[in-house]
Amino acid sequence: MGGMLSERERSKAKKLAAAGMSIKDIARALGRSKHPVSAVVRGTSKVPRMVSELEAAQMVAWAAEGISRVEISRRTGWNQTTVRELLSRFHARQGQMWSPSPARLSLAEREQVLVGLVQGRSLRSIAAEIDRAPSTVSREVKANGGRERYKAWAAHGRAGHQARRPKASKLASCPRLAGQVSEWLVELWSPVEISGRLRSEFSEDPTMQVSHETIYRSLYVQGRGALRKELAACLRSGRAQRRPQGRLERRGRNPDMVMISERPAEVEDRAVPGHWEGDLLVGASGRSAVGALVERSTRYVMLLHLEDARAETVDQAMRTAIATLPAEMFRTITWDQGHEMARHANFTIDTGIQVYFCDPHSPWQRGTNENTNGLLRQYMPKGTDLSVHSPEDLARIARSLNNRPRQTLGFLKPSEKLAQLLPTVAVTG
Repeated sequence: MGGMLSERERSKAKKLAAAGMSIKDIARALGRSKHPVSAVVRGTSKVPRMVSELEAAQMVAWAAEGISRVEISRRTGWNQTTVRELLSRFHARQGQMWSPSPARLSLAEREQVLVGLVQGRSLRSIAAEIDRAPSTVSREVKANGGRERYKAWAAHGRAGHQARRPKASKLASCPRLAGQVSEWLVELWSPVEISGRLRSEFSEDPTMQVSHETIYRSLYVQGRGALRKELAACLRSGRAQRRPQGRLERRGRNPDMVMISERPAEVEDRAVPGHWEGDLLVGASGRSAVGALVERSTRYVMLLHLEDARAETVDQAMRTAIATLPAEMFRTITWDQGHEMARHANFTIDTGIQVYFCDPHSPWQRGTNENTNGLLRQYMPKGTDLSVHSPEDLARIARSLNNRPRQTLGFLKPSEKLAQLLPTVAVTG
């Protein structure tokens, strides 16, 4: 009855223990006392073989809540030795794994997620139990095999791998993409325009798509420079900080003005083409100027070469410009209250194009024009002499601008949008 068990008895005792038989019953089956049987069974149980993954996850979750091993043992039906050894194995393994910040799911929380999934609970109730947003739990489960295949340890390991830093910039790891972005930056396209056009032109090739923020970081953030630093000068602002810009209108009043409040409602929704906004870009010391007209529906731009900013000069330049497009493409023009529009009444009588005026200090009433002015300042910076730009120079700038994709047009180009409206008209650019 006493003494050490033979190799054959040891093997049989292990198999019976694995089948769930108690030490007392194993001893009776072998015809042995409990002490040598207990030594063999417990001595080979450092890793509890019969504890299911669900039971292990539940034990870990309860321990994380501060529940004692005695209580866990009572709840699960496993003896305290098994509970202690399982939790010890968990903590030893946890010490070798990634330790996330409080903003991320911990291993214990992932174990609780697993328990909830096995129990068939909703993601919302699981999220409430671990005090996380339902969307967080939903993304976690979806990214790691769904309800049927979710594994807490595998999910935690994957999250740790993805959290490793630093990571190579997408532009740094894809020369072809970096080359295309650089080419369009030289063309003075903005990062938003570049990002949108990439999605349009390379919709089937994810390697040729990048967010506008990645482009900005590559230009400005130290250590992320996948693009040449001199390309930063190609951005509209010419600087790293993207701060809001605005300006106030401080010009005089013209007689017989028709205010913007009287403008037809069809102008507002941009559904009907032919409604334009205009303004002057003024050069250094106010000694030179360039006129700008932009169509509200297509964002198509026309630039006016001006010898000076007198009303007669602006009037003649506008008459010349409108002659280049069909009459239906010019219905109204909205301008600020500058003196350069002093001849607006004669212009309307002769052309049939009604001119409307914005309220004082209200540039947002010509939002399309204000945005276009920001783009034009990339080509004609503030504080420079604008008289150096010939009519050919202005035509080239207008072509460049009309061939830039616009986010508001779904990253179509203004020239493409105009061509859709006028399929029978040849559009230059």
